[in-house]
Amino acid sequence: MTTTRTLGRSGIEVGAVGMGCWAIGGPLWGDDGQPYGWGEVDDDESVATVHQALDLGVTLFDTASNYGAGHSERVLGRALAGRRDRAVIVTKFGNRSDEATRRALGVDADPAYAVASLEGSLRRLGTDHVDLYLLHLNDLPASAALDLVDTLEGLVTQGKIRGYGWSTDDPASARAFAEAGPHCVAVEHDESVLNDNPQVLAVCDTFDLASLNRGPLAMGLLTGATRTPGADDVRGRAPQWLVWFRDGRPSPEWSARVAAVRAALTSDGRTLAQGALGWLLARSPRTVPIPGCRTVAQARENFATLTLGPLPADAFAEVERLLADLRPTPTGHTGTR
Repeated sequence: MTTTRTLGRSGIEVGAVGMGCWAIGGPLWGDDGQPYGWGEVDDDESVATVHQALDLGVTLFDTASNYGAGHSERVLGRALAGRRDRAVIVTKFGNRSDEATRRALGVDADPAYAVASLEGSLRRLGTDHVDLYLLHLNDLPASAALDLVDTLEGLVTQGKIRGYGWSTDDPASARAFAEAGPHCVAVEHDESVLNDNPQVLAVCDTFDLASLNRGPLAMGLLTGATRTPGADDVRGRAPQWLVWFRDGRPSPEWSARVAAVRAALTSDGRTLAQGALGWLLARSPRTVPIPGCRTVAQARENFATLTLGPLPADAFAEVERLLADLRPTPTGHTGTR
């Protein structure tokens, strides 16, 4: 039986684990040579991965206008052609990029850009609406975010979006947006067994919001993967907010924490990744982890969690005991995620 969740006050029902589509976007570069993608991808494999996800009960697909400078949206649109009615699409705005050069062009929180960015996303996705439209600027001042509410409500009225939210790790920002926006239905935030954010989850409880969990596998650290990221992979030259890797290698500090909980996460026969996703499902009835996938094999492993369900209560309690003194205080990571 597939585990499902409701996206807060929107009433939209989805599979309890979604698919993150950052990785299928391919490369994106900053002016200083900083990679903001996950390296080269095989688009045919990406399409097959989306199809496998659908077959396993995934319905929510999370992308953004700047993932691969729009390439992620194009590939997702191709994969969902003829299958749009089976999918809940989440996309984001606020980070400009150039499709031709695959360059990041900075940020833009202007309401007019929110409208223009959506039109571009709809074109690339091959659809007339997206289900959730998220502000993609983690550290934008709340006052600037609130200037977007009327525009976003207008897009709801026009039928171009069904709801909206903010990708932010700051609970005060999430609260302000939820209070102001009648159709604000979700917060996307960093959330994993290694980096819990109870303050944002409390806001979700207060305002009946979905908690979309980015980084649920700590960008690969919680999969046990050992492959060294390439020069065009964001993990190979990690920005300051990406704490899990340094110089392309897993951080010893965080690797030690993974080792500490590995046995508890895998105690009922799950893989490490399935245990980490199961922990999130046990953490709150509002959580929807969105692990990134770019191969069919990754999809099969990650989305088996939909059948396995939440981590058992005894295993969850053991993880909490082991990590009680090790989890950091949430700091509000920054970046383009």
